Amino acid sequence: MNQNAIENTRNVAIVGPYSSGKTTLLESLLFLTGAITRKGKVTEGNTIGDSSPEAKERQMSVEVSTASTTYQDINFTFLDCPGSIEFAQETYNALVGAGAAIIVCEPVIERVLTLAPLLKFLDDWEIPHLLFINKMDRSNAHFMDVLHAIKEVSSRPLIPLQYPINRNGSLVGYIDLITEQAYHYHQGSPADPVPLPDDLKEEEHAARQEMLETIAEFDDHLLEELLEDIDPPQDEIIQDLKLELSADQIVPVFFGIADQDYGVRPLLDALIKEAPAPAITASRRGLTPTTDHNTIVQILKTYFTAQGGRLSLVRVWQGTLTDGMLLNGVRAGGIYRILGQQQHPITQAMVGEIVAVGRLEGLTTGMTASNMNGVAELPKAHRLKPVYALAIAPENRKDEVKLSGAMSKLLEEDPSLYWEQHGDTKEVILWGQGEIHLQVALDRLRRKYNLPMTTHLPHIPYKETIRQVSKSHGRYKHQTGGHGAFGDVHLEIKPLPRGEGFHFHETIVGGVVPRQYIPGVEVGVREYLSHGPLGFPVVDVDVTLTDGSYHSVDSSEQAFKMAARIAMSEGMPKCKPILLEPVVSVIVTAPAEYTSRVLQLVSGRRGQILGYEGLSNWKGWDEVMAHLPQAEMQNFIVELRSLTMGVGFFKWEYDHLQEVPDRLTDHILATNGNGHHK
Repeated sequence: MNQNAIENTRNVAIVGPYSSGKTTLLESLLFLTGAITRKGKVTEGNTIGDSSPEAKERQMSVEVSTASTTYQDINFTFLDCPGSIEFAQETYNALVGAGAAIIVCEPVIERVLTLAPLLKFLDDWEIPHLLFINKMDRSNAHFMDVLHAIKEVSSRPLIPLQYPINRNGSLVGYIDLITEQAYHYHQGSPADPVPLPDDLKEEEHAARQEMLETIAEFDDHLLEELLEDIDPPQDEIIQDLKLELSADQIVPVFFGIADQDYGVRPLLDALIKEAPAPAITASRRGLTPTTDHNTIVQILKTYFTAQGGRLSLVRVWQGTLTDGMLLNGVRAGGIYRILGQQQHPITQAMVGEIVAVGRLEGLTTGMTASNMNGVAELPKAHRLKPVYALAIAPENRKDEVKLSGAMSKLLEEDPSLYWEQHGDTKEVILWGQGEIHLQVALDRLRRKYNLPMTTHLPHIPYKETIRQVSKSHGRYKHQTGGHGAFGDVHLEIKPLPRGEGFHFHETIVGGVVPRQYIPGVEVGVREYLSHGPLGFPVVDVDVTLTDGSYHSVDSSEQAFKMAARIAMSEGMPKCKPILLEPVVSVIVTAPAEYTSRVLQLVSGRRGQILGYEGLSNWKGWDEVMAHLPQAEMQNFIVELRSLTMGVGFFKWEYDHLQEVPDRLTDHILATNGNGHHK
């Protein structure tokens, strides 16, 4: 592949909200470019994208699908990305390697807000993007009204390059605002040129003038032409669009009906003429986009396939990737172009290409890999904080030994998952981005690794403490055929301030408890505190050994440990034990129009609102800071998304323990701590 061929490479991510028609658009793109001879349907489970069992079962994208094709001498690689917010990590990881993105959305004004997080990510990363308004046959809103609504959530100016032609409430064609040529759609063939409709001339002229004025904001020469009433040449307009799109200064807008291929050919033509070549994207990352430098790649996605084992989807940023090359000391075991589930082996990949590489063991998603030492890590998408959890356990106890290895692979495929063995509840907890996200992960455990799991909501790690002082006595005496066992202790038990933990002291005088037995007393106290009178670990307690007695023959450290447990069992219930619950610090981010709902949501879950403020780097969005009991967090993300069109999110971390209200304590104790306040 020569330098000209490199310039003719395009990596395009297809992104957008759930159900906007991304996978259907990919089918159309592949059909029109000749990569497939028959289009599949999501409802029939036969599309190139969404080909995994988990995606077919839910009729939605749950991971990135890759498809390579060639059209008019341009080598395209399309990355079909999930639209559900629960799988946003997949989308963000893939976008890091994309040269451009097509945002697919529906012409529904009420759903425009769902574009906001995606637009924010694209603009933060300066990834050039075009907008394709799909399903125009289902629109009840005027095109310009939809466009205006989208402008409200985009920090970059939107530039429509087409104007719709509607007849009897149906979309029948479009006007190209660059050439001012009108076209009528025909299913199964390209749109036909037709005369510009008289009734749309005025609207078309106004839309075209607005387009040119927006482009002219970035080009003084074009601005001068407009001021002098000179109609700029088409080549100049296209060149301006290419430069400004490549710099992520503008967002060109197209529309159509993907399942009928309407509007898809103009979108393809724009990708050829206006989307940036790989050199521009690589230069923005500070790399040298040529084939004669050392090779640098970045891993965008990791798969574990039933046939070929580990596959890493990589973007070649610099140099030439060859089969067998050592990347970070790991030998590449095969290079493949991908078309859905199909893998086509190749011997090398050039700058700008996105290909799959086999057997890159130990190299994980987001990593930078090279055939030389000392290469700086390229920026990668931040890892999303988990917001939803389930406690899991293998259906078959014998499978517990396989769990760790399977989970490691599962987390390599999906870095937004996290799992832990909880120190207090002893449960294995799987964390993710939502209920569907975790169900997909559990399906993969069952299908790929033959590990069916049982699940339940995680137990809340309640603690208990005491309110008042008590003194207690414990004597352990046991006689057997030989030596007996004897230990005798007097303890003073006192509460400590919150967060102090556990303190142990002794004030023994005269050797009534020999020094060698005192450690046994502390061990006995600690063992008891792991399961206090209410049934939970005890915190913030001070215990002092004040007195005791021993037997010169029968006493032992073990006997004093038992005596201490007896003393604690007697004394702790007298100390007025109370239940404590963990409280987390939460920062909720949502559009300002939903802030009042967020405040109500937090307050309704026993939360303490600490304040809220506008986000300085995100116009029209607020952050709400609060403390919230962990027991109220299980479905918090579900309600938050429901209240905010799916775009609200939060970050959290453990903050402190606080007393459980009396009205809830009895319920918690009655359910052994497994109940959750709803």
